[in-house]
Amino acid sequence: MSFTLSMDFQFATSIEKAWSALTDSGKLAKWITENDFEPVPGHGFTFRHQPSEWWDGIVEGEVLAADEPNRLSYSWASGGEKQTVTWTLQHVEDGKINLHLEQTGFTTTQGLEGARYGWSNWFGEFAKVLE
Repeated sequence: MSFTLSMDFQFATSIEKAWSALTDSGKLAKWITENDFEPVPGHGFTFRHQPSEWWDGIVEGEVLAADEPNRLSYSWASGGEKQTVTWTLQHVEDGKINLHLEQTGFTTTQGLEGARYGWSNWFGEFAKVLE
């Protein structure tokens, strides 16, 4: 069985600023972690998070699609699991955007809930990068 995480975040910002916060390596380092990310299909990257007793903190990925500024997709491999993360950005009203996250391929509910917890925490920092 495979589980999917689906989350929506709304921000008072431009779609271009949100895209930049998702794809610029320096901005990613401010809200998520140290990385060597580039929004180029085929580019392999590593996210290095703070390890915990449940996780080594390493995520290996590859950019699958980058349709600036509307859609970004990449693989997310960590702890013997591999998922696909897809971001969809949409204008919802004047000066606001919706950022939709879909992460597919979880094999356990523990992994799914761990990801939900992680993304929820990181998005507090994401909002600061948009200021």
